[in-house]
Amino acid sequence: MSKQYVLVTGANGFIGRGLCPFLKEKGYFVRGAVRNDARDVVGVDEYIQVGDINGSTDWQEALIGVDTVVHLAARVHIMDSRFRGNDNGKGGNDKELEAFRRVNVLGTERLARMAALAGVKRFIFISSVKAGGKDAYGISKQEAEDSLAAVAAETGLKTVILRPSLVYGQGVKANFKNLIKLVGLGLPLPFKGIHNQRSFIYIGNLVDVISICITHPQAVGETFSVSDGEDISTPDLMKMIASSMNKKLILFPLPPAILKGLAALVGQWEAMEKLTGSLCVDCSKIKNLLGWKPPFTLQEGIKETV
Repeated sequence: MSKQYVLVTGANGFIGRGLCPFLKEKGYFVRGAVRNDARDVVGVDEYIQVGDINGSTDWQEALIGVDTVVHLAARVHIMDSRFRGNDNGKGGNDKELEAFRRVNVLGTERLARMAALAGVKRFIFISSVKAGGKDAYGISKQEAEDSLAAVAAETGLKTVILRPSLVYGQGVKANFKNLIKLVGLGLPLPFKGIHNQRSFIYIGNLVDVISICITHPQAVGETFSVSDGEDISTPDLMKMIASSMNKKLILFPLPPAILKGLAALVGQWEAMEKLTGSLCVDCSKIKNLLGWKPPFTLQEGIKETV
């Protein structure tokens, strides 16, 4: 049999860099779609430069001969300060929401319609546990899911939607990387009084579940929440990180309200909200329906990441 072609959008992103070599090892021909001329991703057999992703992106060349699309590319952060503030009651101002919709909604719908025309057999969309949330990102991810469902109903495109919790692993950035750095300082930290629970997913588990969804017949038409299956509090996570670094962790209690107030003073309110808040997902559906079991435990994932 000839190799199956998989198009991975956002191949040079954090998840893409983990997924491409994994699929290559599984025997797939991996075509990486990148916005700019990035050609340093392990496991990519062929690159296609597509430019900006929006409602008019030309995917024709990228989709030639493709059996499965894994759509990772998305707008995750707004870097331009002009898009912040002036909250409209929907988690951000109109410009911010418009910027997210341009990539995450219109870009996803455009790719899905062109994939259907090209005869793609399966379309796997990496959404987010935040889909349906009140911020612009969560709104755009939910709208992307809705647009994908509409395309599937019109064209018969076989879709799978994955909603991962916070993804971590080698090369992780943003808040998770900052947490590792914080623990690595070896200083007393004021997080003992936090009693939250959060779900995470190690990139090794996420790429495994994506691979299963490429072939499993019962994945079609489903939406799955995915995590390591082990929820953990921030203090316990910090202890696990410290243990993996062979560092001694000293925690002392400080009321969460004071923590958030101090964080707000230095412009880190959002990061502190994530550290102290709870966000858990139930991944029993994918375990029961597809028989999926995470190949890595949370502790193994943390150790590999550190």
